[in-house]
Amino acid sequence: MKRNNLFYVSFLIILLLISCSERKERSITILATTDLHGVILPYDFIEKKDIDVSLAGVSSYVKSLRDNNEHLLLLDNGDNLQGQPSVYFYNFIDTASPHILAEAMNYIGYDAGTVGNHDIEAGHNVYDRLVKEYNFPLLAANAVNKLTGEPYFKPFVVIEINDVRVAIMGLITPFVPNWLPPELYSGMEFRDMVETAGYWMPFIEKEKPDVVVGLFHSGWEDVEKASGTAGSHYEDGSGSVAGRIPGFDIIICGHNHNLVNKKVLNPASDSVLILEGGSRSENIVRADVTVYGNKSGKKGIKYISGSIIDVKKYHPDPLFITKFASQKKNIDDYVNKTIATFNTSVTSSDSYFGPSPFVDLIHTIQLELTGADISFAAPLSFDVEIKSGPVTTGDMFKLYRFENMLYTMSLSGLEIRKYLEYSYSLWYNTMKGPNDHLLKFRISENGKPQLTNGKAWLKNQSYNFDSAAGIEYIVDVSKPDGERVSIKSFSDGAPFEVNKTYLVAVNSFRGNGGGGHFTEGSGIKREDLRDRLVKSTGRDLRYYIINYLEQKENIYPFTLNNWKLIPENWVAKAIPADRELLFGK
Repeated sequence: MKRNNLFYVSFLIILLLISCSERKERSITILATTDLHGVILPYDFIEKKDIDVSLAGVSSYVKSLRDNNEHLLLLDNGDNLQGQPSVYFYNFIDTASPHILAEAMNYIGYDAGTVGNHDIEAGHNVYDRLVKEYNFPLLAANAVNKLTGEPYFKPFVVIEINDVRVAIMGLITPFVPNWLPPELYSGMEFRDMVETAGYWMPFIEKEKPDVVVGLFHSGWEDVEKASGTAGSHYEDGSGSVAGRIPGFDIIICGHNHNLVNKKVLNPASDSVLILEGGSRSENIVRADVTVYGNKSGKKGIKYISGSIIDVKKYHPDPLFITKFASQKKNIDDYVNKTIATFNTSVTSSDSYFGPSPFVDLIHTIQLELTGADISFAAPLSFDVEIKSGPVTTGDMFKLYRFENMLYTMSLSGLEIRKYLEYSYSLWYNTMKGPNDHLLKFRISENGKPQLTNGKAWLKNQSYNFDSAAGIEYIVDVSKPDGERVSIKSFSDGAPFEVNKTYLVAVNSFRGNGGGGHFTEGSGIKREDLRDRLVKSTGRDLRYYIINYLEQKENIYPFTLNNWKLIPENWVAKAIPADRELLFGK
């Protein structure tokens, strides 16, 4: 009897030891940056001033955790190759040296990254080169090689840290063809996020991960608001994936520059942590994960919590600053080169209330470069100024923010008018009298403009506020959307005919359907836009603007005054009040 009891106790002890072994606690921390847009060093090369956020601050935070022997997985969610001259310089000017972004991310010790649409915008030469220079894999399961049907980048990666197997699947917004010329992603197509995630999840499950992370360069939209059907037209598909594809424990979003830290339920009623970390090195998202149970066998119990780390709280890593001192000097020399002299200051803030020297300078250059009949352009920077006097290469990043090509396209006179109707419908209210607002603001629940720190927000993005040059026209804001624009003639006096075909100069973002001006406005099917393209520049428009100004040397920015708003007395009263709402006193 005693021997039986001893056997029974021994058996229980063995079971307890096995159970304890199976329920061993293992903890890791997952960090992620997103939408860095070239903010690598704590210096704004456009405004030429120090800033308090950068990858140098990220480096300090990461080092502080590693010094405490924390088990870290460091990820990035893309859109890093556009925004600051630091990346432009190593994308297109000094292409022989190692790229500063690859060197910086390798120095900090990133483990994986997802490619973003602005990374694709840099073109094959740049992102193909960086794939080789990174010490970590670049992911995007739904960016597919057309010839092979296989992902152009890696679809997912499995990394083991502290006995925890973490699978990371990368996805990019499939909206890339709506913005970028096909030459920039030749041989590649972008497939639906939901379908792609569903396809690859069984492959990931075969790897027996303890934690599955979605690293999606696509904005978050609440599951209950997300698109009910899959489709490559859908820009922000992270919510659709979370709501329809089981298996993810964490989804890290990007692209929309928002801050998100919340949990949702997937179709299997499992909790999914959703994180999104803003932009420009301002924040790091953090997921703390504790796993109990069998390692890489049975799904154990997981505890996952999320937080958003403010990078301003961490001083720039001095070793990081020292390491990249020579690169900073090279970039400084580039941006501080004088290319021309302006005899007057220009500001984008004037561009919302009528013709402005800021936008009209872009119009003038586009017309001269292309020889087109008409130019379309918008203020790509919301509120910047280029002061009179010597103008530098760096100032051109204020005048023209993005690396768009310059297209020459063919449109009928009717399509041109409908294009402008669409643009001004994004821009201006239908005024009932002189006391109404001219601009379309975001409206709060009380029916008045929504204010943040005393300033209003525009309802739509200013980079979609296209005006035209080469024609004379009137915009009547007392009339409803779609009935406002009256085109009188060309600026040289020639008649404008709705049934005649004209050449228009427009950036490649717009020419590929960005903003909806051609599709929703002019009524041209997206698949037919390529047939309207007559020619394209081989380099980005900023490159040609710089060359243009260098050749002219002395620039006298002026307003073309080829369009105006009516009723003039209503507009004249509305402008001062709206300007104060938008920019303050």
